[in-house]
Amino acid sequence: MNLPNKLTIFRIIMVPVFLVFLCVPLPIDDAILRIITAIIFALTSLTDMIDGKIARKYNLITDFGKFMDPLADKFLVIAAMLGILARFDYLRSVFVWAAAIVIFRELAVTSIRLVAAQKSGLVVAASWLGKIKTTTQMICIVAVLLEPVILPFAPFNKYYPLSYITTVIMTVMTLWSGIDYLKTYWKFLDPEK
Repeated sequence: MNLPNKLTIFRIIMVPVFLVFLCVPLPIDDAILRIITAIIFALTSLTDMIDGKIARKYNLITDFGKFMDPLADKFLVIAAMLGILARFDYLRSVFVWAAAIVIFRELAVTSIRLVAAQKSGLVVAASWLGKIKTTTQMICIVAVLLEPVILPFAPFNKYYPLSYITTVIMTVMTLWSGIDYLKTYWKFLDPEK
């Protein structure tokens, strides 16, 4: 098994590890726990960029990687969003909508990719909007995890503006990239066929 595929498997394995640190009550100070959780998330997310560069540079692209790499990213982001909803009630009223939009978009784009591949043999690569969407999702999740640690003073510790601003940006980019995929690949989803 090549290194990019091993990194993809690593990301999948790290999802439950990340969730344990995010959701399970552990006898660790909240600030330290948030930092550990953010580091786990950030490092796991970075393996996506690393495995993609290695796979392209050394021509190590495999069917496993084409299928599992995007899923590993979705598992991590969706798990993080659900974990944040479960753990942090101060964001719940806004974050639940963002999570619903992200989950719907990820399922829709994954379905579009599968249909396009089946009908044309076309592998739908991530667009530049999709890459920006992924980056904003990761920034948002890290911001939500770390804002109370790095900005523990007013007004941040009362209103969490960084968390809300990054949530809005992430949601807008998620919608925009989802609409872009839908417009681009609608021809494969013709309801008349």
